[in-house]
Amino acid sequence: MNKKKTITGFSKLSKRGKIKWIVENFFKEPDKVMRELQSYWHSNEEQQKILDNFSENTISNFPMPFGVAPNFVINAKPYCIPMVIEESSVVAAASAAAKFWMTRGGFKTEIKSTIKLGQVHFLWYGDLAKLNYYFEDIKKTLIKECFVYTESMVKRGGGILDIELINLTEQEEGLFQLMASFETCDSMGANFINTCLEQFSKSLQNYFANSDKFLGKEKDVNVIMSILSNYTPECIVRASVECPIEDLGKFQNGMTAEEFAFRFHKAVRIAEIDPYRATTHNKGIYNGVDAVVIATGNDFRAIESCGHTYAGRNGQYASLSHCTIDDGQFRFWLDLPLAVGTVGGLTSLHPIAKRSLEMLDNPNAKELMCIIAAAGLAQNFSALRSLVTTGIQQGHMKMHLQNILNQLKASKDEEMAALEHFAEEIVSFSAVKQFLEKLRMG
Repeated sequence: MNKKKTITGFSKLSKRGKIKWIVENFFKEPDKVMRELQSYWHSNEEQQKILDNFSENTISNFPMPFGVAPNFVINAKPYCIPMVIEESSVVAAASAAAKFWMTRGGFKTEIKSTIKLGQVHFLWYGDLAKLNYYFEDIKKTLIKECFVYTESMVKRGGGILDIELINLTEQEEGLFQLMASFETCDSMGANFINTCLEQFSKSLQNYFANSDKFLGKEKDVNVIMSILSNYTPECIVRASVECPIEDLGKFQNGMTAEEFAFRFHKAVRIAEIDPYRATTHNKGIYNGVDAVVIATGNDFRAIESCGHTYAGRNGQYASLSHCTIDDGQFRFWLDLPLAVGTVGGLTSLHPIAKRSLEMLDNPNAKELMCIIAAAGLAQNFSALRSLVTTGIQQGHMKMHLQNILNQLKASKDEEMAALEHFAEEIVSFSAVKQFLEKLRMG
């Protein structure tokens, strides 16, 4: 082991001290790298302090493009949707789909439910019939003793909805679970739920220890863990678009609306039955979803893990979106589990997240669910439209051209020449490189 590359007390070093140790031990040009990392610090010290406090051992910032997709019409209301993502084609695709559907009725959304879940897992080896008999009394006690934490949420219309006892002893001896459901209003609610669950575990142990209903070993409750579940199959939003097939218009290469609808429907059907295709299909949905989730300061990792679990809820991983063609009507929709918040956490602290929400007219959590789902459906629509018409690479590589030019350090004049040349040519890294080499040779 190289002892120079390990350290004790790293977290206690100043920010500059952390960078100094890192660049001296992991980089060939330490002075240059140190200046570079510091160049990404926010010029406003207060803003930088906020960013530093979001994480641990921060040494610099990692900039990401903050873009927008205009022309979204969702439930008859116009939106310009903020998107944080490093792939230009995603924002372009979402914008194109928004414009396409803007004149065809826009996106329709509905909230199907907003229930979030948490669990207390515990071991207990007593009389199961007795536990079931007294569980209603146990539940009342848990809810009552947690009221100090739920009071303000209850006043806002949320709180604990229910607590169920789940018997897992057939899978693991002595194992039980409390499955608690919550309404957290405009908060994502992770801290609220976890606080309640940890209080449940204390109250549960105290109930058994002090109850005259349970004797001997029945008084011993071993709580293994108390934690929310990021799987929220009852926190669902639906987003949809539909129009008569003839209103879809004409497509490239002379493709008719009827042929497009047929091919589009088959592409979605393939994603419903083939998990290999479904994985890429759903990734496209999350291209749109994640970009808005990040822009609004929500947790894209929790949202993705939930969505992928939901996609496999019937025993096989499948498409999150669906398409029907009935009586000449084209309909495309998705049902998406989304646990998001518009108050608390990064949504209240991150300066750009606050601006994102302001851009969206300061939506509540349900409205934000609708906006995010519409962005995901829009992205999916554009990707499928490309796949069944021109193919995905033509548009994707056109958008990627600027990245290639930057990588090859093209001048402004070279950029203009390349953009003109590749307007009708296939874009690839090697093709762009060869074009620039010829251009530079004169």
